[in-house]
Amino acid sequence: MDEEIHTGETCNARINSVKDALYVLSGKWKLPLIIALMNGPLRFKEIQRSLTDITPKMLSKELRELELNDLIERKVFHTVPVTITYELTSYNKTLLPIIKSLGDWGKKHRKRLVEERRSDPIKV
Repeated sequence: MDEEIHTGETCNARINSVKDALYVLSGKWKLPLIIALMNGPLRFKEIQRSLTDITPKMLSKELRELELNDLIERKVFHTVPVTITYELTSYNKTLLPIIKSLGDWGKKHRKRLVEERRSDPIKV
C-alpha cells in the first residue's frame, strides 16, 4: 500500500474506495463472468454453458450491470438471426492484475487451510 498518514479522513477515503469496487464486483457471478470472457467474445448461451449454475435471468442481470459499469461491451451483429456477443472492454483490463492477485491469494489460502486441517484433525 501507499505510504500515507493514517487519519480518519484517509481511512474513510480508503474504505469508500473499497466499497465502490465491491459494489461493482460483488455477487457470486460477476468475477466468474469476467473470467469467462477473458479468452474473447462469447454469445449468451456460450457464457451460460461456461457458468453452469447461472440462470438466464441472473446472467442477463449481471451482464447488464457489468455493461453499465463499462466492464463489458454488448455487440449486436445484424445477421439472420441477429447475433449478440459480449466482450471485455479495454477499461476492464485494469481489473486483470487485481483478478490475478485474488486468484493467487485464493490458491495460497486454500493450500494453507488444507495443510492446517491435515496437521490438526480436530478442526475437520
